Parts: sequence; C-alpha cells; structure tokens
Amino acid sequence: MNSILIIVFAPLLAAIIAGLGNRAIGNVAAKSITTGALFLACGLSWPIFIDFLSGSETATVVPVMKWVESGAMSFDWALRVDTLTAVMLVVITTVSALVHLYSWGYMEEDPDQPRFFAYLSLFTFAMLMLVTADNLVQMFFGWEGVGLASYLLIGFWYKKPSANAAAIKAFVVNRVGDLGFMLGIFGTFLVFQTTSIPAILEAAPAMEGASSIGFMGMRLDTMTILCLLLFIGAMGKSAQLGLHTWLPDAMEGPTPVSALIHAATMVTAGVFMVCRLSPMFEAAPVALAFVTIIGAATCLFAATVGTTQWDIKRVIAYSTCSQLGYMFFAAGVGAYGAAMFHLFTHAFFKALLFLGAGSVIHAMHHEQDMRYYGGLRKHIPLTFWAMMMGTLAITGVGIYDLHAGFAGFWSKDAILEVSYAAGGHGTGAFWVGVFAALLTSFYSWRLMFLTFWGKPRWIESEHIQHSVHKTPEEAGEDTTGGYHPHESPLSMLIPLGVLSIGAIAAGQVFAGNFLDSADFWNGSIAYNAELMHAMHEVPWWVKNTALLVMLLGLFGAWLAYIRNTDIPRQTTQQLGAIYNFVYNKWYFDELYNLLFVKPAFWLGRVLWKRGDEGTINRFGPDGAAWLVSQGSVYAKRFQSGQMTSYALIMLIGLVAAITWVLF
Repeated sequence: MNSILIIVFAPLLAAIIAGLGNRAIGNVAAKSITTGALFLACGLSWPIFIDFLSGSETATVVPVMKWVESGAMSFDWALRVDTLTAVMLVVITTVSALVHLYSWGYMEEDPDQPRFFAYLSLFTFAMLMLVTADNLVQMFFGWEGVGLASYLLIGFWYKKPSANAAAIKAFVVNRVGDLGFMLGIFGTFLVFQTTSIPAILEAAPAMEGASSIGFMGMRLDTMTILCLLLFIGAMGKSAQLGLHTWLPDAMEGPTPVSALIHAATMVTAGVFMVCRLSPMFEAAPVALAFVTIIGAATCLFAATVGTTQWDIKRVIAYSTCSQLGYMFFAAGVGAYGAAMFHLFTHAFFKALLFLGAGSVIHAMHHEQDMRYYGGLRKHIPLTFWAMMMGTLAITGVGIYDLHAGFAGFWSKDAILEVSYAAGGHGTGAFWVGVFAALLTSFYSWRLMFLTFWGKPRWIESEHIQHSVHKTPEEAGEDTTGGYHPHESPLSMLIPLGVLSIGAIAAGQVFAGNFLDSADFWNGSIAYNAELMHAMHEVPWWVKNTALLVMLLGLFGAWLAYIRNTDIPRQTTQQLGAIYNFVYNKWYFDELYNLLFVKPAFWLGRVLWKRGDEGTINRFGPDGAAWLVSQGSVYAKRFQSGQMTSYALIMLIGLVAAITWVLF
C-alpha cells in the first residue's frame, strides 16, 4: 500500500518542489529531486510487476480519500493495482526515470531546467493517475492531466513560434477526442449508474445487444455507442487516423519530451483505456470492427508517410503512429494481451530510438535533417550501436524456428499471427500489417543508412556552417568542413544502454506471460484463450512473413541509399503526384486547414468585428460612454458662473414643481 502511494505521489511532490522552487533551489537541486523521485518510483514498480509475473499478487485497491458524493454519484479517490496497472507502472516509471537522467546532459545549456524537470515529473504523475484509476472520473482526471503536461512540454521553448503552434495544435486536437471520451463517460454513467470501473466491467457482458440508446435522434445499440465514443477519446490521445495530425508537430518539443510522451507513455493511454475497458468492447462487436479498421488504416498511413520524411524525429514520430495502429487492430480482433505486449516492448525500443536520435542531434549541433548526416558510425559509435539495437527491434529481426529475436519480433509478429487467426476483418488487418512491416523496415534502415553510412554531408548544414564558420565553397572537397561530431555525455549514454537491453530481451523474457497466460492477466483484461492458442497454429508462411518483408525492406533501403544513391531521386520523379501526396502526409493538414481552421478564423473575425466591436461594444460600453460624454457637453452649458442664470434656473424649477403639484 505504501509503495503504491509513493510511486504515484513522489513525482507530484518533486514537481511541486522543482516548479515552485524554480531558480531558488538551483538547477542541480531541481534535477536531483525530480530524477531521484522517478528512480524511487521505478525501483518500487518493478517488484510489484515481478510479483504479478510469479502469480503471487492479486488486484489491490488503495483508498486515498473521499472524493465525490452527489446524488446517485458517489466514489472515492482510490488507486487500483492489478496486472494491467503493473505493466503500465514499469513502462511509465522506467522510461520516465531514464528520460530524466538523459535530460541532465541534453538540457545542460538550457536556462530553464527546473521548469523543464518539473513539467516532466508533473506529466509522470498525471500518467500514473490515469493507469491507477479505479473509476472513470479519476481516469479522466489523469487523461486531462497528461494533456495539460503535454501542452506545457511541447511548447517548452515558447519563444519559438513553431513550438507554440505545435502546442496549441496538440491541445485543440486532443480536445476533440476528449469530447467523445466525456460523452462516453456520461453515457456509461447513465446506463450503469456508476463510474466504478470494476462494477461497469462486471455488468458489461450482460448488456450485449440488450438495449438501445437515443443518440442524435436515432435509436442505436447502447454498448456500440458507448464504446465508439470512448474510442474517439483513444483516437485523439493515441494519434489515430483523423486525429493524428498533432503528433508529428509535437516534435517541436525537446527530444526527451518526444521519447517520454510521444513514444512510450502518453500516446499509449488510448491503448491502455481500450484494454482496461475490454469487457465493454467485447460486448460491442461493431465497435471492435471499427477499432480494427482505424488501427489498420493508421498503421498503413503512417508507414507510408515515414518513408518520405527527412527530419529524423519526424520519421520516428510517424513510426510511433504506425506502431500504435498495430496495437489497436490487435485489440480490435480481441487480442488485448498481444496489444499490451507490443505496448510494453515498443516502449523500450521506441524510447531508445528517440533518445538515440537526440544523441545524434546533440552531436550534429542540433541539425535534424538526415540529408546533412552521413558517416557518423565512426564518430559516435555508442549511439550508433544503441540505435542499431532499436532498429533491429522495431523491424522485428528474429528467427521463428529458433525462438530467438529482438523485442519487436515477438510482439509485432504475435499481432500479425493473431490477426490472421482471428479471420474476418482480422485477415484484412493482417495483410495491411504485413505491408506496413515492409515499409517499417524500409524507413528504419533508410534512417540508419542516411545517418551512419555514406560520406559526410555535414558542411551543407547551416547549423554546422555556423559552428565551423565555413561555407561549402570555403570547405572545398572537405565535406565535413572541419567539424568533428562528439559522443554524448555519460548521462545520455547510460539510458541508451539500459533501453538497449529492453529492446534486445524484453520480448524473449516476457512473451509467455503476456501472450499465453490467462493467470498472468488474472481478469484485468478480456482474455480469449482460444484465440491466443489459435495464434500458434497458423501456417508456417504466416509466421515467417514478417521476417521476409523485413529482409525485403532492408534490401530496398540498402539498394537506394548505399548501392545506388541516385535511385531515390529517380523514383520521386517517376512517382510524381503519388510521392507528393505521401510526402505531404496525404494532405490531411491542408484539408483540415480548409475545412476547419480557415472557417473558424473567418467566424472569429466576424464575431469580433461585427459582433463584439460592431454590436456589443457599440451599444454597450462604448455607447454608454458616448451618452455620458454627450450629456456632459450639454450639462456644462448650464454652468455659466453667473448668479442671475442660476437664479433663473431655480425659478423655473420652482414653477415646474408647483405646476406638478397643482395639476
């Protein structure tokens, strides 16, 4: 009980001290307090997770305080810890602790370090509140908390207009999803008369097809509507197709923020929520089909866009979006254990890739365009090998017959196999997932080849030119311009080493628990034993398809970026409009700008100019001020200063009063 309270509230206390103390306590104290609190939470989380692995632990509810009591609505603030929560605890606290440590080196020169570390710890607290929620309102509290912290962290460098725009975009897009989430919570309370998650999940199976609910003038299946509304919230928070546009722009925040929020924790909140409420979704087959379709579509969309981007962080961001699609279509076919397993392994290798990218950016004087990299593996070898481990994990390198492979091999392949075994809409998701795996391999190895192989192209970068004070013409044939990239400090390399271990071994060690053990999950998710068993019975070619497409993607990237570097230029010219369509992210931003942003600004200008200034101000405050002003002009004419005039006015007033009384 005490461990849970410390895990959840230690980051909050650290955030308050660092945030309110700010410069008063100094950079080192603020960093030490927040980092220490996260390592303490991490150290307490792993024993809880291990207890659940061994089967010696059961679900526990730790009461905190009485929270709300209003009519039929009454609930406490309580922390629920079961297997699903334990998985999220180790993911959140481990990644957050390592990101805090990494930030010691990455943010060393930033003047606002206490504020940054306070925001990081505040985010971690909000995420922990979300995953330990015992009722839907408490979950929404954490849900909105991570949204607030995300806004603060994305816009941390608030003097950059692009960072401010990205923060606002993330906030607004997430509010769209949150509206659906709120409606889902309201509807759930209306139907079940409680916000208690255990009570709702216990009653949910009996509701399948049992009732209808009025929605937008129609009578629709109750559970379908509730689950679709809840899933809209998940689409916003987990950047699924349609509400995904905020995620790539969020790369404007510092790289540690990208690793923490947009790779391992915040964006997985939607996946966690769907798995937590999986008995509800099991009672709504139509909603599950929708989850599968959206997940598969997101997986495909993001993978295609990732193949064309040049910014190293944006490539990894679209990779995140694609991998989240895998998790959702796994949940959509009923394989919640496989979805959570990929969430677990993805946290390690994606945080590793983001932090590795940050180490590259640190070495390259904050240059993020991969076209200005090349030949870095000899200069930053530790970063190179760390990113190599992450790449081997995300592309799913492994051999099925030997039962050996990197983390992504176990979790991503499991999703493909279980989708094929599920049949129906799962079969379509399987083929989409296979094609996305091909693209994942291509853009991942493309990133590695552009960054670490080939000749240095550094002098073409304005950032490097500024560093060495040379232009390409002045450098001549020296493509390095005399610049010497340097390896990152130890505080940045240690997290890379730890995460590399997770990228290598997390799948190998924990696959049996996540995929094949109903006892491990112990009722914390809806576990379909027959489906998980069928996953192991799929044909041999299904099990080895992911390995085949990984090799094809690797070969394609090697051919285009090592063997013949003119192929990308020729290909983009031949594809023409198709390439532009993909490079411009399927024109979602342009479409939303046309449909929503411009009309919103137009309406705002109309309401401002004609409504606020033209009507309200004109006839309200401005009109009243004008009347007073004009009245004073006429009133002062009576103030002549002559006694005879005042006497005449008094006489007229007296006559008027007498006349009023008499008549």
